[in-house]
Amino acid sequence: MALELDHICARAGTFELTATFDVASGERVAILGASGSGKSTLLDVIAGFRQPEAGVIRWHGTDITNRPPAERPVSILFQDTNLFPHLTIRQNLALALNPATGILRKGDEARIETGLARVGLSGFASRRLSEMSGGQQSRAALARVLVQARPVLLLDEPFAALGPALKDEMLDLVAGVADGEGLTVLLVSHDPKDARRFAPRSVFVDGGEVTAPQDTRALLDDPPPSLRAYLGEM
Repeated sequence: MALELDHICARAGTFELTATFDVASGERVAILGASGSGKSTLLDVIAGFRQPEAGVIRWHGTDITNRPPAERPVSILFQDTNLFPHLTIRQNLALALNPATGILRKGDEARIETGLARVGLSGFASRRLSEMSGGQQSRAALARVLVQARPVLLLDEPFAALGPALKDEMLDLVAGVADGEGLTVLLVSHDPKDARRFAPRSVFVDGGEVTAPQDTRALLDDPPPSLRAYLGEM
């Protein structure tokens, strides 16, 4: 397996997260659970923003537990687009490539144009956020993480503020890009419809306990009691 979480234990105050599971290279997995259950904490541990107290994280068998975020094969997209509104999209993507300076190096312009083309924004490099719709801003934020060319993409409800049709469009776009480039994607969502649409397998986080990935449709069609209660089916 490409990404392995081996007996991970992480704490935030009195809250404890435990996780043991693996994800195959190129797989799309949804992470479901109530607010405060530990979904975002799980992504923080994988991304390197929070250090676990115990356990090991491996990428293709290599221990990355103690690597800083910049040295991990991981990029993350939050609900906040993480784009600077006073900069052009080109300048925002340049900062993703060169965080210290934002200066374009040889080949960076081509990487930016390719990244924008992948999300349907060819010709948008010189625009600012104020000149773009909400859907276009979400596409630009996705391009920002894609230009980093990291094989693991974490999505922390980045499309939650979009309307249903536009959210579905973005999920389909990410799925197409991920499948085309073999990206491993973990999607946090409150909405089981997102999981059904996007992820063949899902994990459920309940009170800091992370289940092993299961077939999404089977899990949601016949949920365990805790998931059934979360879905309001009791």
